[in-house]
Amino acid sequence: MARVIVIANQKGGVGKTTTAINLGAALAEQGRRVLLVDADPQASLSAALGIDPGALTQSLFEVLTESLPIRSVLREAASMAVIPATIDLAAAEVQLLNEVGRERVLSDALAPLSDDFDEILIDCPPTLGILTINALTAGSHVIIPVECQFLAIRGLAQLMQSVDKIKRRTNPRLQLLGVLPTMYDPRNVHDQDVLNTLEAEFPGKVFTPIRRSVRFAESALAGKSILFYETSHPGAQAYRQLAEEVQRA
Repeated sequence: MARVIVIANQKGGVGKTTTAINLGAALAEQGRRVLLVDADPQASLSAALGIDPGALTQSLFEVLTESLPIRSVLREAASMAVIPATIDLAAAEVQLLNEVGRERVLSDALAPLSDDFDEILIDCPPTLGILTINALTAGSHVIIPVECQFLAIRGLAQLMQSVDKIKRRTNPRLQLLGVLPTMYDPRNVHDQDVLNTLEAEFPGKVFTPIRRSVRFAESALAGKSILFYETSHPGAQAYRQLAEEVQRA
């Protein structure tokens, strides 16, 4: 049965998509069978893997709202399977509101794939709406990327409340796998202070920080994981290290 890792934070620009892609690629490099699910209407994960969302006629939206079999939208990219998104996914928030068991639509859709993959990574939108709730209900674990800025960690309490609520109401198996500091600069005292704060608030649950690098944006523009774009770059090595930590967690 696949481990389902949700990459979530209601704040945008903290590295959720970068983490989903590059952690997935690092796990695949280790021989794991990896599926990436783009649950963000911005479809950044899809685009960053060379999939043109504008050219898609079927995506996660049709799976969630029209009960389209999930296997029919699977794509291959960078040694991983991908369930892509389009801007249409934004309408799913409204369409699912009146659905019975709306929190479990994604979980039910993913169920047939559970034995086909070792790791399923879900990239969430920067909200705590129905799409993120669906992802957390489907997940076994959650990773929270956090930019090393004090303003970026202010919303963590709200997110953890949501995770606890999901555990109580819809998904008791959900666990915090860890908090991932991103865009870290060890030369910056402020970044070090944020890292110390995270380690104090989440003892034993803070992954090795991912350092800031323009190569992440460059690799996304090229439609590749950084592990393929520049395999020996420190950013690629950082996500290999994260994959090892995730395997041990």
